[in-house]
Amino acid sequence: MANNQPSTKSGTVPPKSIAYDQKRPREYLTPREVEELISVAKRRGRHGHRDATMILTAFRHGLRVSELCALRWEQVDFDVGVLHVRRMKRGMPSVHPLQGPQLRALRRVKRGSVPSPYIFVTERGSPFTPAGFRKLLTRISESSSLPFSVHTHMLRHACGYKLVNDGHDVRA
Repeated sequence: MANNQPSTKSGTVPPKSIAYDQKRPREYLTPREVEELISVAKRRGRHGHRDATMILTAFRHGLRVSELCALRWEQVDFDVGVLHVRRMKRGMPSVHPLQGPQLRALRRVKRGSVPSPYIFVTERGSPFTPAGFRKLLTRISESSSLPFSVHTHMLRHACGYKLVNDGHDVRA
């Protein structure tokens, strides 16, 4: 009697999913790991600075990938040094301070990109999509020495852990 059970080889059954704790040891990144991702991004391709600035911005402000991709230049006040963040998923809008390295990085992105109301744009001038940033971050993490896969929400969690470790109350 032939075995008529579907197999993953023929593509009729998806492979068994792997538990998250087997894919990665935790759901956040340390500041050192974020710095490594930023340095890898800077060395990769023509748009290394833009990619590194995207990672830095997502980490420093705890942005969801959709919030990062939706950032517009009108939300950045270079004179005062603040970023007006519009939160998704019923989050509260807030004003975040921008430090010197972030301000310089954003100014350089503005000088080097095509004119657009969006901060992070592709070569064609369209806004970066969440899927595009997810793929970008996956490629960057695969080029890094991190022994586990990285997903975009880990940058948001890393921001929270960094703030708590620095003594900030993040419950508000």
